Amino acid sequence: MSNDKEMTINERYKYLRKMQKRYLKAQEKERSKLLDEMQEITGYHRKSLLRLIDSKIARKQRQRQRGRTYGVEVVYALQVIAESFDYPCAERLHHNLVWMVKHLQSHGELELSSILIHQLEKISVSTIRRILKRLGRDKPSLPRKNPKDANRHRQDVPTRRIPWNEQIPGHFEADLVHHCGPSASGQYIHTLQMIDAATGWSERVAILGRSYLVMQDAFQRILSRLPFPVLEIHPDNGGEFFNAHLINFWQDNIKGVELSRSRPYFKNDNCFVEQKNASEIRAYIGHDRLDTVNQTNMLNQLYDKLWIYYNLFQPVMRISDKIMVPTKDGVHRIRRRYDDAKTPFDRLSATDKLDPVEHRCLKQLRKDTNPRKLRSDIYRLIDRLHRLPNATEKRNEDVYETLFEVPESMKGEDVSVTLSNDRTIYAG
Repeated sequence: MSNDKEMTINERYKYLRKMQKRYLKAQEKERSKLLDEMQEITGYHRKSLLRLIDSKIARKQRQRQRGRTYGVEVVYALQVIAESFDYPCAERLHHNLVWMVKHLQSHGELELSSILIHQLEKISVSTIRRILKRLGRDKPSLPRKNPKDANRHRQDVPTRRIPWNEQIPGHFEADLVHHCGPSASGQYIHTLQMIDAATGWSERVAILGRSYLVMQDAFQRILSRLPFPVLEIHPDNGGEFFNAHLINFWQDNIKGVELSRSRPYFKNDNCFVEQKNASEIRAYIGHDRLDTVNQTNMLNQLYDKLWIYYNLFQPVMRISDKIMVPTKDGVHRIRRRYDDAKTPFDRLSATDKLDPVEHRCLKQLRKDTNPRKLRSDIYRLIDRLHRLPNATEKRNEDVYETLFEVPESMKGEDVSVTLSNDRTIYAG
């Protein structure tokens, strides 16, 4: 065929039906030329064209219609698994179906059979995608915010990007998400988020305002439960990250930590955390204004549950290779290849950075946790969060009531899960 793009069967038949009228009216010499033309365009053999021209050109219907390969049992299992993972894409689900369906069976969410497990082992990504399309999930977009000009503290910190193929856990991108609603006036809640580039491990803390007091407290909360050491902190150019107090805090608390920052006006330098700002914060919290002590504490209870949900149960994909592919116009484009989707905990377990005691505790925590129930608890907390009233003029909010060092009067209300080395997750 001379065409670059091959014609579909329907396109060939439509073309041949038009040529059939010309062929039947033509003389013998002209018919030969028409056959040459049809042979060149369709790619069919001359004898096949003659048979088609002399008959009714139409596709024959199947004598026996093809049945469904996967029944209701598989569709329901995929629905429960997708719900437990909070509806990720088909590529992230594909390599995590079997272990999750067994995990859900241990919590009484599904009934298993050998046939179901066999079907989940052989189901393709495209079939999962078609089923997920019927479930349908809308994802909100992330609004843009403008970085500020550099200050003198930033000038001493080098600009760089954490490599996309970083293999060693501990290199964290950090960012601050604003929950100010339509107006940035007054004090309101922010979310400090840190994402490990190698494993996708995520940490989130809600703070009221962005003073040094609450920023230090948020980092202390993260360090108290992080199961592996921090090697690098890589935020954007915000002044809440780069000031004398916070730089001294990192140098005093973590010896040898590397400080780096993204280039001004280059959000892709923090691509890992920017992506998670949308999927792990905005998708749950939205863009409403949050500005009270009660909302801050409720949001931290929610983040403690998301800590378990995302790090132990949410599979993430990482780029395994980048290939430069030339195009027809001479411009090269990048083709990205991704590895199998694995949870941050599984990726971390494959390295030597996780202490054996920590590994056993986290493994037991995942075994004891029902992800479907955990997801329901998460959305229940979201509903409670949005029912809380915002700040009023007659009431002053005490930021000390939001700190990690919980006052004595509040300690009796907390339910905690102790991991090891005195690290505690406050689960509310």
